[in-house]
Amino acid sequence: MLRALPLVFVLAGVVLYTVLAGADFGAGIWQLLSGPGERGERVREHAHESMGPVWEANHVWLIFVLTVTWTAYPVFFASIATTLSVPLFIAGLGIILRGASYALRSGAADGRETLLVDGAFSIASLVTPFALGCMAGALAAERVPVGNAAGHQFSSWLSPVPVMVGALAVGFSVYMAAIFLAADAHRTGNRALADSFRIRALGAGGAAGAVAIVALVVVHGDAHSLYVGLVHGGALATMLVSVVAGLITLGLVWARRFEPARVTGAIAVAAVIAAWALARNPVLLPRLTIDQAAASHDTLVTVIVAVLAGGVLLFPSLALLFTITLRGRPATSSPSGGEIAGFPLRETAAAPRLAAVLFIVGLGMLNAANAGWCHIIGVVALLGFIVAGFAAVAPRALTGDP
Repeated sequence: MLRALPLVFVLAGVVLYTVLAGADFGAGIWQLLSGPGERGERVREHAHESMGPVWEANHVWLIFVLTVTWTAYPVFFASIATTLSVPLFIAGLGIILRGASYALRSGAADGRETLLVDGAFSIASLVTPFALGCMAGALAAERVPVGNAAGHQFSSWLSPVPVMVGALAVGFSVYMAAIFLAADAHRTGNRALADSFRIRALGAGGAAGAVAIVALVVVHGDAHSLYVGLVHGGALATMLVSVVAGLITLGLVWARRFEPARVTGAIAVAAVIAAWALARNPVLLPRLTIDQAAASHDTLVTVIVAVLAGGVLLFPSLALLFTITLRGRPATSSPSGGEIAGFPLRETAAAPRLAAVLFIVGLGMLNAANAGWCHIIGVVALLGFIVAGFAAVAPRALTGDP
């Protein structure tokens, strides 16, 4: 339980990065496909304004995934970083180019320079998810052996399965972006733009589904053990959840119910990632299991405590950011407190004491006990510490009327 828990955190980070940062990448791709003229300019401006407040914050999940993997599973991380150094470099270069292009856009002297900067931004938005998807595909197809640069620098991630997963990552990004952009346009009352992205979302959803089916066929032929894992047990059930959630999403988009479509679309994508993890469990790399790759007990406990304690700052901050972005206001005030993203905030004298107790219990259960049920209690106690800790330290400014 303890050795696998950081990996659960990593997979949660992968899901959040795929959905949130993936939508940002997809918005950049839609800028590339916007076309000429005034209509294309409206699409580019809408994509730029929608991702503006959150695009950099969404990269926190990539940093989180890399840091936790590096610390909790050092041999696993070293094998990936050396064998897959080329796609990792391409993805990093794409992220840097996106950031530079976004910063330079405001300083463009004329429409030609703006178009050039947008083009660089869009190409980086296409290349980055493809490279990251190829890395995920190489792991899924067991193309990364254990050891320092033990695998081939190019064939490990340019074989059929990694390339198909890269294409699927691009498809997911474009699909999620179209839903998010349609929802943003609908929220601001721009019906024409919302309908335009609604059509894009329906087309991208169908295309992503077709790519997923082709990917399964390719997996059957090129990585049969992965295919067997995907069509049995929990992985199969999770794949069915993805299919159902995907169909529901298309129905919601068709009915112009964009806000719930965001949620079901995210569930569909998350289920695909969960199915991949279940199909490979407990193997990380060929001849390397989770238990073999895990760091020492003390390191794992430190990682778990650091992640959960960091949640006290991270999750409320992101909730506040998305609340301001979507609602245009940080919180609602009331005599007893307020709320952020729908969660009530009330001052209570018991919160600091409760947070301290939960932190001590969680740390003790993870450190002093070896039984799995003790570790579960420890994790639950630390999750409770996040809630109680935020209630204790939340600044009053968050609950007042701005």
